[in-house]
Amino acid sequence: MPPGAADHAPMFIRRTQTRRAADGSSYSTCRLVRSERRGDKVRQRTLLNLGRHFETEPAAWPVLCARIEDLLNGQQALLAELPEAVETEAHRIAALLLARGVGVAADAPADGVAVHPDSMALARPRSVGVEQAGLWALEQVGLMPLLEEVGVNGALRAAAAGLIVGRMAHPASERETHRWLGRDSGLGELLGVDYEAMGAMQLYRASDALVQHRDAIEARLYERAMDLFGLSATVTLFDLTNTYFEGDADGQPLARHGHSKEKRNDRPLLTLGLVLDGSGFVSRSRVFAGNVREQTTLQGMLDGLGAPAEALVVMDRGIATEARIAWLRESGYRYLVVSRQRRRGFDAKTAEAIDTASGRTPHLDRQVCGDSGEVRLNCYSEARAQKERAMVERLRARYEADLERLAGSLSRPRARRRPEQVHERLGRLKAKHRRVARYYTLSVVVERDRVEAVAWTRDPTKGSRADLPGVYCLRTNLTDWEAERLWRTHATLTDLEAVFRCLKSELGLRPIHHRVPRRTEGHLFIAVVAYQLVQIVRRRLRDRGLADSWTTLRNRLATRCRVTATFRCADGRTLHLRKATAPEPHQQPIYDALGIDPDAGGFVKQLV
Repeated sequence: MPPGAADHAPMFIRRTQTRRAADGSSYSTCRLVRSERRGDKVRQRTLLNLGRHFETEPAAWPVLCARIEDLLNGQQALLAELPEAVETEAHRIAALLLARGVGVAADAPADGVAVHPDSMALARPRSVGVEQAGLWALEQVGLMPLLEEVGVNGALRAAAAGLIVGRMAHPASERETHRWLGRDSGLGELLGVDYEAMGAMQLYRASDALVQHRDAIEARLYERAMDLFGLSATVTLFDLTNTYFEGDADGQPLARHGHSKEKRNDRPLLTLGLVLDGSGFVSRSRVFAGNVREQTTLQGMLDGLGAPAEALVVMDRGIATEARIAWLRESGYRYLVVSRQRRRGFDAKTAEAIDTASGRTPHLDRQVCGDSGEVRLNCYSEARAQKERAMVERLRARYEADLERLAGSLSRPRARRRPEQVHERLGRLKAKHRRVARYYTLSVVVERDRVEAVAWTRDPTKGSRADLPGVYCLRTNLTDWEAERLWRTHATLTDLEAVFRCLKSELGLRPIHHRVPRRTEGHLFIAVVAYQLVQIVRRRLRDRGLADSWTTLRNRLATRCRVTATFRCADGRTLHLRKATAPEPHQQPIYDALGIDPDAGGFVKQLV
C-alpha cells in the first residue's frame, strides 16, 4: 500500500456521549463512523452525525450499514427483504454521504472514466424548479436574516424556509409539507438541510416563531417589496375572506358559523382580514372570528389591522352597507365602494369612454349627489352587458318554459283549475324564479269559477338588470377625483379578489385542520407570507413580459428536478453523478427574468 494511503473498513454506528458547552450537561448522539488505517495507526472517522433522535433500533444498525455500503457501490436491490423503514433510512444516508463527498473509497473521477452505459440507474428524483424561485424571493426580501435578527435559531429558520417555499410549491397542511420536504423536494439540497431527518414538530415550532414575529415580518416584506419595485403606498385596500375547519373546532375560540364564500356553511369558519396597497402587496393581516361580518364592527376590524385614518377603504358590495359607509364618513375615512342600490342609472349622452390595456372600453357617467355630497360613478361595460344578457335570457327561458307547462296542464282532464289552486302554483313558480319573475306581469282568465288560461307579458323594471345590462355604480366621498381615476382605482379591487383566489386556490389557505389556535393562525400567516413572495416573483416576471398566474408558473417549473445517475465502471468501481435536469425552453425565460442560475445544486461526482 502506498505511504499515507487509507485502508477502509466497513462503516458502523456508535453512540457517543457529548457535553453541552453552555451548561456542561451530557447527552448521547449517534454517529456513522468508519475505522481507517493510515500507516501504522488506526482511527475512527465520523462520516455523519445521525443526531440524538436517531430512530432506527440498534439491532438493525449492522444491516443498515451494510445496505448503505451496497447503495454506494451501486447495488440497488441486493437486500430485498429489509424493512421499509431501514431501506428508506439507508437511501437517505447514502444520498447524504454522496452529496457531501464522505464515506467513499476513492477520489472524484477524472474526466475520462470507462463505464457500462447499460448499467445506468436513475435514483432520488427531487423537484427543484419552484424551490429555486421561492429561494430567490426569500433572498430578495431578506427574510432569513430578519429571523436571525429577532432571535430565531438556525434549525427553526430552516424549518420556516421549508414551510414558506413548500406553501408556494406544494400547497398543503404542515403535516403534508413535512412529507413533501422529505420525500419529493430537493429544497434540502439547495439549502444544505436534511429535511428527511427533521421531525414534523420542528415545522410547527417554526410556524409558532413566524406568528410570534408577525409584525416585524410583515413590515420587512412590505418595505422590501416597495423598494424592489420603486412603489409608494398610495391606496389602502381592505377586504375580508374566510376559510373553514375540517373536523372538530371546539378548541378554537374564533371558530364561528357564518356565511361561507366557499358554500361551506356547515363548517365553523375563520376570517382573514387584509390591508393591501394598490400594487397588491400586503401591509397588515389579522385573523378574526368566522362570523365577523355579522358580529364585529368595521371600526374594530380597521383598528385591528392598523389601517391609517386617511386610508382609502375599497370594499365590495357585500360589506358596503349604509351603516358602515356612514361610519367611514363620520370617522374621516375615504371610501370607494360598489353601491348596493337596486335601481340602475346611466346617461350615455354624458358618459365618457376610456381605454384599457385589455382593449375593452368602459363608459363612465359621473354624477354628484347634492343631498349627500357623494359622487356616483355609473359604469357601463359591454363585456359585462353580454354576460348579464345571457344570464337574464337563460333565466327567462326557464321561467317561460315552466309557465308554458302550467298553462298546458289546464287542458288536461281532471286538471286543478280552481283560481286558488292556479294562483298557488303561480306563486311557487315566482318563488322558484324570483330573480326574473319580477320582470313579468301575469294574468289569469277565469270562467265559471274555473281558470281557462294563463297569460303573461314581459315588462322589465326600469333601471333593472334586464333593462340596463352591464351597468354598475360606484359611490365615493372623493369628490375631487375625476371619473377615470375613480374607475382605475376601483379596478384594483379586482386584483384584491385575485389575492384571495391565490391564497385559497393556489396557496393552501383552505381548509384548516389544526386544533390549537396558534397553529391555526400560523397556517394562515404562512399563506400570507407565501403570497408576498409569489407577488414578488410575478411582479418581476410581469415587468419582463411574463404575465402568467402562479398556477401556470408553478406547473411550468414543477418538472425540473435533481437526479442521481449511477454507472458501473469498467474497473469494477461505481460512478455516481447528481445533477439537475436541463431547463426546458418554456422554463428558461423564467430563470432569465429572475436572474437565477439554472444549475440548481451544482454537479456532484463520486467514484466509489
